[in-house]
Amino acid sequence: MRLRHRRPVLVISGVAMLLALSACAGLPGAQIPSATVVPTGGSAPPAAAATVKDDSTWATKWGPLSAADRELITKVRLATLWEMTMAQEAQTRASTARVRQISKEIAAQHSVLDEQVLALAAKLKVQLPIKPTDLQKEWMDDISSRSGKEYDSTFVKWLRLAHGQIFGLIGAVRGSTQNTLVRPFSEKANAAVLNHQRLLESTGLVSPDAFPSPPAA
Repeated sequence: MRLRHRRPVLVISGVAMLLALSACAGLPGAQIPSATVVPTGGSAPPAAAATVKDDSTWATKWGPLSAADRELITKVRLATLWEMTMAQEAQTRASTARVRQISKEIAAQHSVLDEQVLALAAKLKVQLPIKPTDLQKEWMDDISSRSGKEYDSTFVKWLRLAHGQIFGLIGAVRGSTQNTLVRPFSEKANAAVLNHQRLLESTGLVSPDAFPSPPAA
């Protein structure tokens, strides 16, 4: 039974872009695991507070760290947790040489990006998720359950959809962040996600349902 994805609508409000459905890199319909947030110079809040969304802006020595900044850091980590795993799998399971080749490139670039997001989160005291969201796990299961050309097309569909969703958030953060660490990181994330979209599209397997809905005018 094929999974049906829900296409999110992006809404920009002030400096923050809130995806209608969370979770990527930033992916629809899934909940980001609750994270204990520790503002610079502060102490960890009690466990009960971990489930409350923190929309505050933290003061850091690198400049203000907005909720949108932290959302991007978290979603880049989420993206790597599932996309790198599937790209590694596709290197041996994909039925075409082209999909195997782009999977190798995507996995390698996610490995580098993950090192960068881990280092950034450590400096800014942003707690990161350690496992994919429930929806990401559904996508992983859907890909792994296929074989042959169907495996290739399903792999490309879900990864292209995920990259298309987080792409908008990256741009919003790069345009709004005042944090001097987040700014170059958003550029690195932008370069990686843009390249991955191009690689996925180069397979010729991108179908209409691999694209998220356009943002509201």
